[in-house]
Amino acid sequence: MSGKNATEVLLADAQGIAHAAAILERGGLVAVPTETVYGLAARADNAEAVAKIYAAKGRPQFNPLIVHVRDAEQAARYVAWSDEAEIVADICWPGPLTLVLPSRPDAGLAEAVTAGLPTLAVRAPKHPVMRQLLEQVDFPLAAPSANRSEAISPTSPEHVLETLDGRIDLVLDAGPCEEGLESSILAIRHDGTWEELRVGPVDLKAVYNHYYHDWDGPQLILAGQGERRILEAPGQLARHYSPGKPVRLNAIEAEPDEFMIGFGAICGDCDLSKTGDLQAAAANLYQCLHLAAASNKPRIAVAPIPDTDVGRAINDRLRRAAA
Repeated sequence: MSGKNATEVLLADAQGIAHAAAILERGGLVAVPTETVYGLAARADNAEAVAKIYAAKGRPQFNPLIVHVRDAEQAARYVAWSDEAEIVADICWPGPLTLVLPSRPDAGLAEAVTAGLPTLAVRAPKHPVMRQLLEQVDFPLAAPSANRSEAISPTSPEHVLETLDGRIDLVLDAGPCEEGLESSILAIRHDGTWEELRVGPVDLKAVYNHYYHDWDGPQLILAGQGERRILEAPGQLARHYSPGKPVRLNAIEAEPDEFMIGFGAICGDCDLSKTGDLQAAAANLYQCLHLAAASNKPRIAVAPIPDTDVGRAINDRLRRAAA
C-alpha cells in the first residue's frame, strides 16, 4: 500500500461490507463510518491487527482504544458489566456513548487495546453500516478515529484519505457522518460513581437525571470537575484535533491573515451554523477545520460557541485544537 489512492474505496453496500469483513477477518485495517466520525477498525482480539492501528495512525502506545460491539450482551464478554452500566446502555445504546468499565481477565483481547490499564472502553454504535459489519464478524472491532494521531478527525472518506491513503486497506464510503463529534465517554467506577471522561453528543447529566436525583444516585463527576486521572480513554490529550495552524477562539471578526469559522450572526469563510444551531455546528465542525487547514491563510479564527448542551463538546474540541 503506497502511492496516491493506494487505499481501496468502496461504497458501503452489501458487497462493500462483505469485503470489509473479509479484510478484518485476516487482520487488515478498514476505515468505517459511524454516526460520530469515521473509525479505523481492526479485530480487537488480534495483537498484530491492533498494532497496525497504532502504526498507521502514529498513535502513542499509552493511548487506549475503544472497542465496538453489537450490544450489551457482547460487551459483557469483555468488561465487568454492572447495574449502572445496564441503566446507561438501556438509554444510550446503540449510540454515541462509550462506557469505560473494569476489563474481564478472560476477555481475550489484544493487550494494546487497553494500553495496559485495568479498564476497557466499549461502545455499541448506531450507524447502520457499522452495525451490519459487526453482525458479519464474530469478534469486536477496535476503532479509533481514522486519521493520523493529533490531526483533525474525519467525517468523510475524503478526510480519511488525507492522512491515511496508502496506510490502510479499505475505506467504506457511506458519505458524511451525522453527529460529527466523537462519542461521549463515561467511566463507571467500582463504587458506582459516574465520571465523564470526554464530552460528546450525549448529555450525561440528562441521562443521570432521568434515573436519579442528587440525593439518591451515585456521584456524577462531569469533565473538568474532578481531579485529573491517568489517561484511560481517547480524547483526553491536551493537544488534539490539530489543523496545524494557530487557532484563535471567541473571535468576533477575523484578522486579514485568518480563516474565519463563523457561527450564528458572525459570518466566516466557513460557517458552523448561520442559524446558531448547535447540533448542526457539531456536524460541521471538522469539515470547517479541514477547510481552514487547507486554506492559504496561516491562522484560524473561530466565533464564540455557547458552552451549553453539545456546545460543551464543540468547545472541548476547539480548546484542544488551539493548544
